[in-house]
Amino acid sequence: MSGPQRALYVTGTDTGVGKTLVAVALVRALNAAGLRTRGLKPLASGAMRTPQGLRNADALALQTEGRPPAPYELVNPFCFEPAIAPHLAAAEAGVPTPLATLLDWYAQATRDCDRVVIEGAGGWRVPLHPEGYTSNLPEALRLPVLLVVGVRLGCLNHARLTFEAIRAARRAPFAGWIANRIDPTAERAQDNIATLERLLECPPLAVIPWLSPPDTDVAARALAKALDRLR
Repeated sequence: MSGPQRALYVTGTDTGVGKTLVAVALVRALNAAGLRTRGLKPLASGAMRTPQGLRNADALALQTEGRPPAPYELVNPFCFEPAIAPHLAAAEAGVPTPLATLLDWYAQATRDCDRVVIEGAGGWRVPLHPEGYTSNLPEALRLPVLLVVGVRLGCLNHARLTFEAIRAARRAPFAGWIANRIDPTAERAQDNIATLERLLECPPLAVIPWLSPPDTDVAARALAKALDRLR
């Protein structure tokens, strides 16, 4: 991790590949190691109405694990109800999500902790509203990027393209990747992981087994072994 707060940006090859599981597990593992660690999710779409306002389940999971505790609005400043692409949800709500605002939020959200784990929305190049991409945030802050690869049919292409996009920017260093066995029926999973080692030019920091339901403790134990390589 790098930067004044030693932050790490978690992205994925796609939506639904286990970014939240990995991000929450990392926060738990880092806190267990004695580091005050906060999980953050700048943008979230797909939220429920509560008496306190809109709440996204992934952001709530990150908020619960964070130390020291932080109010929801600090963990997830942009939360939208429809489960659609965040830039479309933001446009429908009439709420712009410019990079400058995200940078101001980051400065506030990272003040009183030792480590920060930021979960992106969807994949690497998800649009912002009205322009830009979610990847502009880690690029502007030069945050190391952890790629979560959902091991399933199609992951090889998605993983390599994402890796190439991260590397091409040369502003957010590639910190490594996590193999997440999200499809128990995927054929030749181990062969695909071996191929991913070649495509991503390094072995996985961890391999998370198929978990039904997802188990943060199991994921945290798998990731705890990788913490020295991420610090």
